Amino acid sequence: MSQSTVDADDIISSISPNELPARNTDLRRIRSNPDYWYPVAWSHEVQRGKTIGTRYAGQPIALVRPQDGSVFALEDRCAHRQVPLSLGRVSGEAVQCCYHGWAYGRSGRCIDVPYLGKNKLPNGVRTYPCREEGGLIFIFPGDPAKADTTPFPSLGSVRDPAYKTRRFGKKVACHYSFMHENLMDMNHQFMHMKQMGQMKPRFLGGKDEPTLVEARYSFARTSGKQPWGEALIFGERRDASERYAHRDVMTIRTEYPYQTLRIATGDEPPVMDLWIVYVPQDAEQKICRVFGLLSVRKPKVRVVLDLAWPFLIAFTERIFKEDRDIVELEQAAWNELGGDHNQEVFPVINTLRRLLARCGVPEEQDSISPT
Repeated sequence: MSQSTVDADDIISSISPNELPARNTDLRRIRSNPDYWYPVAWSHEVQRGKTIGTRYAGQPIALVRPQDGSVFALEDRCAHRQVPLSLGRVSGEAVQCCYHGWAYGRSGRCIDVPYLGKNKLPNGVRTYPCREEGGLIFIFPGDPAKADTTPFPSLGSVRDPAYKTRRFGKKVACHYSFMHENLMDMNHQFMHMKQMGQMKPRFLGGKDEPTLVEARYSFARTSGKQPWGEALIFGERRDASERYAHRDVMTIRTEYPYQTLRIATGDEPPVMDLWIVYVPQDAEQKICRVFGLLSVRKPKVRVVLDLAWPFLIAFTERIFKEDRDIVELEQAAWNELGGDHNQEVFPVINTLRRLLARCGVPEEQDSISPT
């Protein structure tokens, strides 16, 4: 990726055929790599003494929170009749199947069958390494032997008291790669013109590493008024004058499988820090669940941000809805055409596509990890 400061229009004309993904690679058939930590629920969704069912790429997962102790994750199928354990009852440090009362502890072992002796217990179910951080419950759906050595994501500024964080996300009917492309490509600000006014992005350079792609942008408003949501993020009202053009730098990074977006002026701390991930839900990975942590730096008079928070939520929801609608249309086109017919010309996105292809799992190699 170029390190020079050029407009996005200038980059498009300089594309090299070598920057295009392999012709026989359909990115939408690349599976998410399970050997990473993925959130599968918000902490508030799993109450004390309760269990819920969730999924990662078609794998059914039961999250269990005892009255005392940390949450744990099991395969959401009783070994007896395959009934979901998430419909069961939490008893002490175990969950009992709702059908016959078979009980499983956090190790996944069957620890009680009410009508059998203790020395006749059958095998248990798969257990997943599980962690709870930043209001999210994570599992490691891949090889459990890799969990302890795989870095845990930083989660942006969610733990920093200087920031106020919004936790958001919904299911989106598309392959996770569409979401990565959407956030990384700031040329699609054209679509958000009604919400944000007309913006001209300038590509400032980036990084291309084995598990990381980064792009930096600045912006100039060429027409329209600054939306109130944007003013709340920057803490000031701005017009379309040269005074504010290309003043801030937006840094977008896919550090597989997570994405971050930060906006900062010079060496100052970011005014906005977004951490986000798209977790496949179904076995075909055509549906993903978004988990986002949007942190906004608090102004000196902090009550101002608290009072304005509902307006910021409304603004970001409108932007996200436009993005969700468009990527679902992309997925619908893929479904109808039976494959990826995109003619991508922006080098940043082609670099990102290569990253997602090499870090993911080709469809023919996709298999359930050993228990």
